[in-house]
Amino acid sequence: MDKLKVGIIFGGVSEEHPVSVKSVREVAKSLDADKYEPFWIGITQSGAWKLCDSPEGDWENNARPVVLSPDRDVHGLLVLDEGKYETIRLDVVLPILHGKLGEDGAIQGLFELSGIPYAGCDIQSSAMCMDKSLTYLVVNSVGIATPNFWIVSGNETVDADKLPYPVFVKPARSGSSYGVTKVTSKEELASAVETAREYDSKVLIEEGVVGSEIGCSILGNGQELFAGEVDRVALTHGFFRIHQEETPETGSENSSFICPADIPDESRTLVQETAKVIYSALGCRGLARVDLFLLEDGSVMLNEVNTLPGLTSYSRYPRMMAAAGLPLGEVIDRMVSLALAGK
Repeated sequence: MDKLKVGIIFGGVSEEHPVSVKSVREVAKSLDADKYEPFWIGITQSGAWKLCDSPEGDWENNARPVVLSPDRDVHGLLVLDEGKYETIRLDVVLPILHGKLGEDGAIQGLFELSGIPYAGCDIQSSAMCMDKSLTYLVVNSVGIATPNFWIVSGNETVDADKLPYPVFVKPARSGSSYGVTKVTSKEELASAVETAREYDSKVLIEEGVVGSEIGCSILGNGQELFAGEVDRVALTHGFFRIHQEETPETGSENSSFICPADIPDESRTLVQETAKVIYSALGCRGLARVDLFLLEDGSVMLNEVNTLPGLTSYSRYPRMMAAAGLPLGEVIDRMVSLALAGK
């Protein structure tokens, strides 16, 4: 049986480039060499596409220029070399990208043009989940609670006297807590908005929620959804921002993960079933991590949805799946199968 030719795209131009590289290196360790012939496609932080032998080491300089062709007759890669090119036909694309231009629908549009099956959410669900305000509107429409929020677009200002502190000020379309500030008084608001604007012109101000941060990993298409074990983020202070720490592999300065979460069985079931409803309402497919707040009264509230969650050695998604009996290699197998199965 021929191996599947898999284009594995990583890196990217967003602030989450280093996280993507860490994720793809874990994927490389878990990829079944008997099933797949991988083509490692790294996108540098300047936006150059490189076909490399592996994502390890100095992959940017030990590579050939490459592009993913939007021409469906090519159905794959154009590898450039001294004014000439060769084509490589791909069976499926596995994007291991995080943040802007990776999980916001942009690169998914290229995949759609190319006609190549790809893992993960489509253009529409990627865009909706990347924009937290749109996510909240859709999820509210199916009767699931979200934090109260306000949008600040362009050069708009907000009346600091009318906000219920504490609030969180964040880019509406970013990830891994980049540009996020916890604001406890009106004097801190203007600076926090400017920090968020460094990452996005659209800023979200979100009312603080008192509750436990609970995550749920989802894998599947349509009604056939598998929920991994749920976890709880245990914070000592501040808020969760592990990807911005210098050595997250050795632990976080203010957080740890309890998986399975130390919550009642009925709460675990509620989290998993609510996560599935949110996933479906947003049109997600393939995989996503749905983060919720578990409130003191036992109810749940949406925090956010990550359509291409981290797969690093310290990431929550693979840890939750492993706790449910699915190691990363099997998660990859299912991601590929779901991509080939279509919408």
